[in-house]
Amino acid sequence: MSADPSDDLFPDVHNPDGTCIVNDRCLVRTQDGHTVVMVAGIVLAQYAKDDPLAQTHAMVSLVEQGWADQNDVARAFGCAERTLRRQQRRFEEGGLAALARPRGFPPGQARLSASRRRLVQQLKAQGCGQREMARRIGVSEKAVRKLLRRLGWKPALPVQGQFSFSPSAEASNSAPAVAPSASARSARDADPKLSAFSAPVGSTPLPSTFDTDPSNRCTDRLFASLGLLEDAAPLFSSATAVPRAGVLLALPVLVASGLFECAQKVYGTLGPAFYGLRTSVLTLLLMALWRIKRPEGLKEHSPQDLGRVLGLDRAPEVKTLRRKLASLAAVGRAADFGRALAEQRVALRGAALGFLYVDGHVRVYHGQHRLPKTHVTRLRISLPATSDYWVNDTAGDPLFVVTAEANAGLVKMLPGILTQIRALVGQRRVTVVFDRGGYSPKLFAQIIAAGFDVLTYRKGGYPHIPRRRFRACRTRIDGRTLTYVLADQEVRLLKGKLRLRQVTRRMENGHQTPILTSRRDLAAAQVAYRMFDRWRQENFLKYLSQEYALDALVEYAAVPDDPQREVPNPIWAAVDAQLGQAHAQLDRLQAEYGLEAFANLEEQRRTMRGFKIAQGGLGRKICTAWQRVEQLEKRRAAVPRRVPIQSLSQEPVVKLAPERKHLTNVIKIVAYQAESDLLRLVAPHYRRVGEEGRTLIQSALASAADLEATQAELRVTLVPQSSPHRTRAIAALCEELNRTDTCFPGSQLRLRYAIREA
Repeated sequence: MSADPSDDLFPDVHNPDGTCIVNDRCLVRTQDGHTVVMVAGIVLAQYAKDDPLAQTHAMVSLVEQGWADQNDVARAFGCAERTLRRQQRRFEEGGLAALARPRGFPPGQARLSASRRRLVQQLKAQGCGQREMARRIGVSEKAVRKLLRRLGWKPALPVQGQFSFSPSAEASNSAPAVAPSASARSARDADPKLSAFSAPVGSTPLPSTFDTDPSNRCTDRLFASLGLLEDAAPLFSSATAVPRAGVLLALPVLVASGLFECAQKVYGTLGPAFYGLRTSVLTLLLMALWRIKRPEGLKEHSPQDLGRVLGLDRAPEVKTLRRKLASLAAVGRAADFGRALAEQRVALRGAALGFLYVDGHVRVYHGQHRLPKTHVTRLRISLPATSDYWVNDTAGDPLFVVTAEANAGLVKMLPGILTQIRALVGQRRVTVVFDRGGYSPKLFAQIIAAGFDVLTYRKGGYPHIPRRRFRACRTRIDGRTLTYVLADQEVRLLKGKLRLRQVTRRMENGHQTPILTSRRDLAAAQVAYRMFDRWRQENFLKYLSQEYALDALVEYAAVPDDPQREVPNPIWAAVDAQLGQAHAQLDRLQAEYGLEAFANLEEQRRTMRGFKIAQGGLGRKICTAWQRVEQLEKRRAAVPRRVPIQSLSQEPVVKLAPERKHLTNVIKIVAYQAESDLLRLVAPHYRRVGEEGRTLIQSALASAADLEATQAELRVTLVPQSSPHRTRAIAALCEELNRTDTCFPGSQLRLRYAIREA
């Protein structure tokens, strides 16, 4: 029999046992307890199978000599890519001896770097507490105690090199200043590019830099990683058509608001970092003005372009900025930060605080946590939500915000809000304006007794005022003449104990809107105007929701809430609903009985006794319904109306973590205030500022600009706007801002603004 010809054409060829293919030119063969690594048929390494050092050296050699990549080598030798990279670093640092090191952290070797140990000793020598040192370094207090005990703590020697720590004369919660040494200062004086960034004498030390290339900040990043830099100094280079550089127009008003001083006073420092406290706060503010509504929105923009505006080589990434937000929130001082900024605002715009508007805003929640429900007016339904109460000044600019516990109503929140207002404005008399949600005559008496005036709508039933008592009232405000049809009178509440003034407006369709106030010195038209001007705050909340993502969640975390917080008892509510149905049934039966009595014919039933006998069945139903009403009233009286929330469910009682959200709200408040300040500066130069003012400011802040950096100035030249009259308005705004002589935060560079002609 002849052989099958297919056996010669397609022989059974396969790799010998113990052979592993790395790639098209490298293979590993194991046989008789030995392993051979071959490259293009040439033996690269040969070792015993149980020799881990030789195997590791062969793996590293394949990668280092370029015969294979990390993924292929790790797969062939059965390890992880991360393990292979770690072995490469060990071989680069210590050769074969490092590859033979046993697993785990080397015994007896400190886990902290030498620079970190020196930093701990420096802080201890300056009298810094262990808790403060732990916060600055970013470790636990226990780790600091163990390190000091292991070091046997001795006074630290001065750090040699270009940076040296100088003791700060500030409070204990402020960061140590980072200052260059004597040799470094002489180098800075010799180099004109560096001398522009030196700190002014007698002021807060400015951050220092030894980088000369604004696009490469590797030296500052190195010092930050060594724990010797707490914030990168802004360093600019000349560039044309930098996207979104028009936002630098807002810096003079931001600096004038005291934002950076308040942040330094409240938070101190974020510890050693390239993106420090000042840079992080400035980034968050510019993001708000750029309409980048969440940190994740940074992914849609070039970090190099945004970095040029910040004076850095690149803007912080999403994870970096979120980490900075978490660090600030961990301090738990967002309320103090907002209070400090509100004090600065009162000092700047005290004249706008004669009338303060208070209104609530509901942020609907759609997550998985169980939150208390509240009525959402714009949706006309009750949903899980969180309520914030905003306080705005006469111009509609926000002053501060308070988050309500468990969606408490305005009547419950107003006393605490007024306490904060009193701490801000002192003993001056302020008129508090709010809507019907805060209507309570008892609360009005408390507000007046506390030295405030009241201005609100009247709620509930009130006597209809005859038409003859109304008259036309005119007033002129901001160049406009306003006319209202009003009736002015005195009213008594709380059984005559509280006397207030009621100004009622009559519309053309006959509808009457009563307004209550304790201000008797104002004209009736002024009272109506101030009350109806409350819609300015409604427009502000709508604007913030659309432009600044006011309702967006900043984090999804929840924190424990008070388990003893009282909530409406559902059992009481169920009994009350049954009682309401019983009352309705009794009313229907009584109405039917009265109708029968009205229709009774005297010829048939001349006496009441005869009528009762004839309507005996209906009378028995009324008696039964009456007894049921009495039983339900006794049952409802025995049930508490409010009970602790923990008694209703075994689930943990939580609320949304408020700190990070409050901090971002404060940032949005400052950004909106900056827009308003710029709007007031441009108002005399733009005729349609009432209709298009904010649109003009937004366009200018989002426009491109040329940057020119000199030794003493940063010149910002904006591109022309969409029309000549808009360009002229922004040019006038630039002249106004140049008069402020503002320096870029963290530097001595004077900001100079201009705009190119169309």
